[in-house]
Amino acid sequence: MQLRTFTLFLALMFFISAPAHAIIVAPASPPATSNSSETAAKEAAEAYKAKLAAMTPADRRAFKKAQKQEMKEAVKQYKQEVKNGTRAADDTTILLVILAILLPPLAVFLYTEEIGTKFWISLLLTLLFFLPGVIYALLVVTGNAKKK
Repeated sequence: MQLRTFTLFLALMFFISAPAHAIIVAPASPPATSNSSETAAKEAAEAYKAKLAAMTPADRRAFKKAQKQEMKEAVKQYKQEVKNGTRAADDTTILLVILAILLPPLAVFLYTEEIGTKFWISLLLTLLFFLPGVIYALLVVTGNAKKK
């Protein structure tokens, strides 16, 4: 029975892990389908490309470096807000918590995006005793496990 479960888990992990990961990290709002919003997005993209084309290579590098720095600051602020509890959990966390209850090792794999020590600990705990595997996966997914 356990060998069959392990084989099923491996099949799920290797064959559908990438599509499942793509589903989990999908944005909360559906993409716009109206023609006016599509044309507005295309116009904005063209304006951005024209702005970059008008810059010198040095200005372009500085502009892109400033954009990267702004993105890093925004991500840092978001993580701080989540840590302080001022921002609620997003859709990804909620889906990972549900997945951690159903398939703990898969949830840990999708959260860490690698097959590392946390994944193997989760797999071992799940195969030996299901409940400790669920608890460990929930700790990892919610960020309460030790960071490595």
